[in-house]
Amino acid sequence: MAASSEAASSGDHNHERCDHGRGPRRSPASLLLPGLRNFYEIANPISYAFLRVAFGLILFTHGLPKLLGESHGAMANPFASSINFITNSLHFPAPVAFGYFVMLLETIGAIMLAAGLFTRLVAPMVAVQMAMICLIHYPKWAWIDRGMEYPFLMGLVALHMSFRGGGRFSADRLVGREL
Repeated sequence: MAASSEAASSGDHNHERCDHGRGPRRSPASLLLPGLRNFYEIANPISYAFLRVAFGLILFTHGLPKLLGESHGAMANPFASSINFITNSLHFPAPVAFGYFVMLLETIGAIMLAAGLFTRLVAPMVAVQMAMICLIHYPKWAWIDRGMEYPFLMGLVALHMSFRGGGRFSADRLVGREL
């Protein structure tokens, strides 16, 4: 017991240690090319910021046509289509209210995600929205056949952002607070 306490207090990250009752903490795997460690440490937060921004912008391209009442791809009226799916596939009450919520999530929420603002609040909402879209498109998988492939991937990315938060280059970090 003393040895593991000593390793934990000395800051030696190469030994297992108990981390506040969450189980042993292991050191990161050794790299095949150790010279890349610095590159990965620099690129990791930058690439996550790019992922978050791209995700927000992609989501925004789905919300903006709903907000402006314009077509989106083959969908003549995406807002009406959302209400139709909410009514006839999900059978939720107040489908128009849910339609407005989806529109706001895909516009204001998308901008917030791109900026990394309230990431841990907005991202789980998007993950749930993507799960509902997967239910609508199930059992078809391929997106080209109007399947659930694309919303499934978007949902996984949103779930990841829910746990990771805004990251180093985010408005959350500038504010200094996260959920």
